[in-house]
Amino acid sequence: MSLRESPFHPRTSALCESWEWRGWAGYLAASSYQLIGIMEYYAIRHSAGLIDVTPLYKYEVKGKDATTLLDRVVTRDVSKLSKGQIYYTPWCDDRGSVVDDGTLWNFGGGVYRLTAADPNLRWLEDTSSGFDVSIRDVSEEVAALALQGPMARAILVEGGNGAVEKLKYFRFVETKYDGIPVTISRTGYTGDLGFELWTDWDHAERLWDALMADGEGYDIRPAGMTALDIARIEAGLILAEVDFMPARRAMIESQRYSPFELGLDWAVTLEKGSFIGRAALVKEAREGPRRRTVGIQVHWPTVVELFRKKDLPPESPQHPTREKIPIYSGPRNIGYATSTTWSPILKQYIGLATVPAAYGAEGTVVDFEVTVEGERYRAPATVVKRPFYDPPHKKA
Repeated sequence: MSLRESPFHPRTSALCESWEWRGWAGYLAASSYQLIGIMEYYAIRHSAGLIDVTPLYKYEVKGKDATTLLDRVVTRDVSKLSKGQIYYTPWCDDRGSVVDDGTLWNFGGGVYRLTAADPNLRWLEDTSSGFDVSIRDVSEEVAALALQGPMARAILVEGGNGAVEKLKYFRFVETKYDGIPVTISRTGYTGDLGFELWTDWDHAERLWDALMADGEGYDIRPAGMTALDIARIEAGLILAEVDFMPARRAMIESQRYSPFELGLDWAVTLEKGSFIGRAALVKEAREGPRRRTVGIQVHWPTVVELFRKKDLPPESPQHPTREKIPIYSGPRNIGYATSTTWSPILKQYIGLATVPAAYGAEGTVVDFEVTVEGERYRAPATVVKRPFYDPPHKKA
């Protein structure tokens, strides 16, 4: 099966000097644009990075029973989601295992949008039986760009009509940018000040050109998946099929995760009444989760010493990893890191890891496996609070 091109591909392909691509939800996505891709990460943290996020799945749910249906599906209380507001939310199966996670938007008048990492149309249709709703996959109608970084708002003010200047965190507004009809949300996957712009497929290239032109004086750069991955790990954000397996794809029990195991306790409203998976989650909340997804910080001086013993200069990871790395306590393998990276802004070796609940408290010290010249060693790693990086300007 060949990968599709997003509506921004004529622009992104012309700028991709590295010619490094990967697949994302059936689309071509640039891993990095430059031969030295770290500059794209620094754009996200110090100026502004522009990321094509069109491959996200997008579903329009509307009708008399839309609120009731979505309240039955997701773990958040949809009745409290105001018009113009967005929730981040997971949704579960009957066993309380996470099917997927994404954002839920309230456009008012019984019209919602749900974004997801995986295809969820069949799941929504199956759960909508008996409800007066229509569900439509608009994934190939809506193009999307993420503009992330401390200069993002200043750039949008250049071509906007003032709509974003007072836009609050996890809110959205329907407006125009440089004359192009857009929906602008104050959301993102980088843990920085960020906005996402959503427009009709046919307007995609014009929108890209307008943002790049307005951002020229702010050092805007296109940013690929590698830069995004570093930023989202620093932000402590989980990734489906890496930090957890969506329940429908899980082949063994250990691949299934509940929201509590993923650290999403705050995104579960058990008090709202019946929803899919509630009974299992009530039981788990009472008994406590058996494991936790935590942040870890690897003791870098130990890693440096391991390299020196091999007469090698210390070498920080050049790219974020999505491979499981064993975590130990004494002689026992107790868990594994799922996403790891060297944090350029924090100058720390960090990651997300799954460990038994008894090891999930902040300050707990475990051992992290480090490989030097093909030989396996261990370095201490401390369980720390997520996010690792949380600048005040993100929500200001």
